[in-house]
Amino acid sequence: MIIEALPKHAGAIASIYNHYIQHTTITFETESVGAEDIACRMQDFAKAELPWLVAIENEQVIGYAYASKWKGRCAYQYSVEATVYLSPSFISKGWGTKLYQNLLSQLRTKNLHAVICGIALPNETSVALHEKLGMEKVAHFKQVGRKFDQWIDVGYWQLLLNHEDEML
Repeated sequence: MIIEALPKHAGAIASIYNHYIQHTTITFETESVGAEDIACRMQDFAKAELPWLVAIENEQVIGYAYASKWKGRCAYQYSVEATVYLSPSFISKGWGTKLYQNLLSQLRTKNLHAVICGIALPNETSVALHEKLGMEKVAHFKQVGRKFDQWIDVGYWQLLLNHEDEML
C-alpha cells in the first residue's frame, strides 16, 4: 500500500535513509539523521505542496518517495527533483516502480513540467528503474562528490510531464 507520509512515519523513514548514509555512496549526506530531521523536511515539502509518500507492507514502512523543489529561483518553479529509497530487503521487488508511478501521477496533477532525478554512479539498478519509467539521461558530472575516500560521478535523468502548450 502506498499512502501520504505522516509525521508518525518519520522514524522509519530515517532508519531506511540512515542505511544509505552509513553504507553507500547513493546519498552524499555523511551524518545520520533523526526522526525530527525527517519530520522537518516533510513539513517543508508539505508547505510547498509537494508529495511525500511511503510504501507500507505488513504495517511497516518499507520505502518512500518524494518531490522537492529543483532550485530556488522563480523560473524553476515548474521543475522538481524526485527521490526514492527502499529498505534494502525490498529492492528489486517492484516497490520502487510503484512508489515512482504514484509520485509521478500526483505530480502530473500539479502545475509542473519537469521531473529531475540525480543518481550517484555507478548504480545500474537505479538507472534501470528511472529509464523504465521513461526518464532520459540528460547530464553526467564527473567526480562531483566525495564519500568513503572515493570520488563519485552523478548522472541526471529527466522526465517531462506536460507539453508547454498545456501549461498554465
